[in-house]
Amino acid sequence: MSQRTPAGIDDFYSKKISELRLREIRLFPPDMPVHEVAAHMASEKISCVFIGQNKQQLCGFVTDITLRDRVLAKNLPPTTPVGEVMDQNIVAIDQDDYVYEALLLMFRTKTRYLLVQHADGYMGLISRNKILTEPSKSPFLFIQSVKQAVYKEELKKKWERVPKMVFKLIQRGVRAEIVNQIISTVADTIMVRVIENVLKEMGPPPAKFVFFTMGSEGRMEQTLKTDQDNAIIYEDKGNLQREVVRDYFLSFAKELSTRLDFIGFAYCQGDFMAQNPKWTHSLSHWKKNYQGWFLESSPDTVMKYALFFDCRPLYGEISLLEELKTFMAEQLENPLERFFYNMALNALQFNPQLTWLNNIKTFKVAGVEVFDIKRAMSPMVEAIRIYALREGVFETNTGKRLKILHEKGVLDGKTYSEWYNAYYYLMALRLECQAARIIKEGKEPQNYIEVPGLTKVQRVTIAEIFKVISDLQLRIKIEFTKSF
Repeated sequence: MSQRTPAGIDDFYSKKISELRLREIRLFPPDMPVHEVAAHMASEKISCVFIGQNKQQLCGFVTDITLRDRVLAKNLPPTTPVGEVMDQNIVAIDQDDYVYEALLLMFRTKTRYLLVQHADGYMGLISRNKILTEPSKSPFLFIQSVKQAVYKEELKKKWERVPKMVFKLIQRGVRAEIVNQIISTVADTIMVRVIENVLKEMGPPPAKFVFFTMGSEGRMEQTLKTDQDNAIIYEDKGNLQREVVRDYFLSFAKELSTRLDFIGFAYCQGDFMAQNPKWTHSLSHWKKNYQGWFLESSPDTVMKYALFFDCRPLYGEISLLEELKTFMAEQLENPLERFFYNMALNALQFNPQLTWLNNIKTFKVAGVEVFDIKRAMSPMVEAIRIYALREGVFETNTGKRLKILHEKGVLDGKTYSEWYNAYYYLMALRLECQAARIIKEGKEPQNYIEVPGLTKVQRVTIAEIFKVISDLQLRIKIEFTKSF
């Protein structure tokens, strides 16, 4: 059941950042004139320096692009203090993280450099170009090419190439968790480009805002059968501006959804999209929504709360979403008993797909015997989210939630390994079947797995996994509904 990458196939995906040779952090004080900093960069042939009093108290960084865009393009005097033009969006990663995670973080944050940190502080610096010289970087070079695409027609063609890439990665033994992250990063890159294009055409927004994704994309577990799950938070404005601001963002969201649908991200059938007036609001309005859902704690409102608990910022003022999540965390400090009770009921509505003889429960689609793999995986997503909420874990990814719950002692080693491997075995099968259906059959991806195409080993493994899911649901039932 393990989805570990076989040795020798792709060492790139098991390589830690600590194994890379780090660049030294070059540091300059904020009051140093820009021309002096530029002179050092030129003489030392470096393209990125950091600003601060010492390496553990950095306040920003400057690159050659910073000098071009914020100094030369604005015709600032060369004596301008570098602290006035520095970029403050410092991004860091832990030395124990993987190299591929560093690349994905760089693409998502649109940065070319990452600080590497450990418990004692910053150790050094890595660059995107350096990592892209590593072997087995083809998916990341593809993401780089997506970043360079401009028009929706180009972006559509890029998205159409993703199934072939996914099929190759799965066939090479790359873990499903990694493939999910690659797909999600490609989707992120496309959506950000579309957002930038729409904003450019509509003109500057009348208020700060954040566009965020939910569901599988919010968890970075996107597959090839995907739809739009997103929403918008914008800053509160006075009465005179309120309608203008709201009209702008609803128009923006409608145009954005139309273009994403053209590219290949289908409209959400449940209408959980920013173009729906219910999912685009000011920060204060969102807080009222969350508080109402939390206090009511009915099966329907708990489902909405859970959906938004899987949210992840994609573009804009991230602090708006962070403030909303802080508000959520405060509510969860004293949860109503029926809140987790109803969350558990939602997790239990998906029955284990086994017959009384422990065979896989199937049905027929177009005359072919199938089972719904998304429906099979949903109880795990729901149950693990419940534990995360109870423990105040605001990580959105299912695999990472499991790891944190294990580290916190909520799950023992055996349970953690069993749940983790079960979930990602099904995910790998789901991705492989979706990609094969697109590439080999020229058909739309689906979440149905055709049972006749499974090997005997796969059938036995899946049946065992469904037993694991059944045991997980029993555990949820006992812990959160006080019944069995």
